[in-house]
Amino acid sequence: MRSTMCCGGEEEEEGKKTLVDVLLSLQESDPEYYTDQIVKGILLTMFTAGTDTTAVTMEWAMSLMLNHSEVLEKARAELDVHVRHGPLLDEADLPKLHYLNNIIHETLRLCLAAPLLVPHESSEDCTVAGFDVPRGTMLLVNAWAMHRDPTMWVGPTWFMPERFEGGGGKEGAMFVPFGLGRRGCPGATLAMRVIGLVLGTLIQCFEWVRVGEEKVDMTEGGGFTMLKLKPLEAMYRPRESMVKVLSQL
Repeated sequence: MRSTMCCGGEEEEEGKKTLVDVLLSLQESDPEYYTDQIVKGILLTMFTAGTDTTAVTMEWAMSLMLNHSEVLEKARAELDVHVRHGPLLDEADLPKLHYLNNIIHETLRLCLAAPLLVPHESSEDCTVAGFDVPRGTMLLVNAWAMHRDPTMWVGPTWFMPERFEGGGGKEGAMFVPFGLGRRGCPGATLAMRVIGLVLGTLIQCFEWVRVGEEKVDMTEGGGFTMLKLKPLEAMYRPRESMVKVLSQL
């Protein structure tokens, strides 16, 4: 955590805290609970859960764009306007890339890496929509089914990033890729930024085409994380406008 002194020398301005800063401060206030093992376990869980799901989401997104070349071209045109052919895409550019953000949201809707959200358990007896739910009941949310519900979405199986234009269908009753409320994914913001940076950079720097004329196989595999049954294979080459930039990396 960084800090700077103001002109008077007394007032201290603190920078934004990181997750590690928060965990270490909790360890100071409650050392019996927040032991080194607990802190390391929390960090390991976040990295493990975030790494797999983020990588899977990017593979699905690239597969969908390769099967819908018009979406890939539109994303490339947006990058050329807002980032141009000079420096590489930076995190500060992401708020300007609305269509890229729509692609990510549509990928999370259509090919959610975790189709069943993290299990929840009722801590007390309660009544939900007229049903008595006893304490200790485990709840599994089928987000995959919600995201493809024809009563909620127009063309639920279509890959159509435009449906998110103007914030349509954002998180709420219809769209819950990271869960909701206090038990929502704490890494949602980080995931969106990482996926945006990686996908945007790949589109900005390279020309992408399918290996053959056939479309990329979109068959889903098994497991808690929804992998592709056949890993993505694609061909790429550096864009002429980015060769100089890539050669300097």
